[in-house]
Amino acid sequence: MFDKIIECVPNFSEGRNKAVIEKIVQPFREAQGVKLLDYSADQSHNRLVVTVIGLPEAVKEAVIEAVGVAVREVDLTKHHGEHPRMGAADVVPFVPIRNVSMDEAVAVAEDAGRQMSERYGLPVYLYEKAASRPERENLANIRKGEFEGFTEKIARPEWQPDFGHASLHPTAGATVVGARAPLIAFNVNLSTGNLEIADKIAKCVRHISGGLRYTKAIGVTLEDRGIVQVSMNMTDYTKTSLYQAFEMIKFEAKRYGVAVIGSEIIGLTPQDALIDTAAYYLGLENFTSHQILENRLME
Repeated sequence: MFDKIIECVPNFSEGRNKAVIEKIVQPFREAQGVKLLDYSADQSHNRLVVTVIGLPEAVKEAVIEAVGVAVREVDLTKHHGEHPRMGAADVVPFVPIRNVSMDEAVAVAEDAGRQMSERYGLPVYLYEKAASRPERENLANIRKGEFEGFTEKIARPEWQPDFGHASLHPTAGATVVGARAPLIAFNVNLSTGNLEIADKIAKCVRHISGGLRYTKAIGVTLEDRGIVQVSMNMTDYTKTSLYQAFEMIKFEAKRYGVAVIGSEIIGLTPQDALIDTAAYYLGLENFTSHQILENRLME
């Protein structure tokens, strides 16, 4: 394994065309010093989430190449999906994993954003720990208006991009690049097709409207299943656990006569987040990850 490891979890606005998905993923398969851990595409969201780790420079170059593929292959003027988006390569977060500081991850993000803009003519915004100003730390603030509303937004002085010209790429939109701590994409499905209910529950759960700290949430329709879900980003699972969000959604759903029928994790998740949840539901006392057989075998 590499001595220095950075993770990147780029999100691309393509979840239906398998040929395009494979083209986007290919640079990660071919790159030296990079390991492709996972990629998952969702048709309802029309979104591809890739998880890669490796040496910082190698990961950065592979990500830049994959973004170039998305710019060529994805046309947002023809794109429709449930997940908010503003770019063909929508958001590109770098996450320090081993022997990489957050400051180093920020430097990688800044250089990646600069090169994406120079190579592909993309306007690029920096977010989270790499944000150039406080109002750009939150991805939702940047992405508000999405691709369709961004032509007017980007012309305003306060929304000039960090890299590139103040004009949207005609088919690939704009890209957000940043550095952050590990995040869990956690979705909870409800036994209804009523999006208004999911929206109301999401409002109760998300921190920005008074809900759980370190939780972002929106309501989403899964048209292929005829149901809705509360789609969440858990930005610090050590302080707000998966089971806390799950239980709060169950509680709020009851007032509408709706049940939770399942949940899903998109991409990879830290093991401790699942151990914490299992310990809660089993009522385990004084349980630690040291008691897990596989962990002891790896010592």
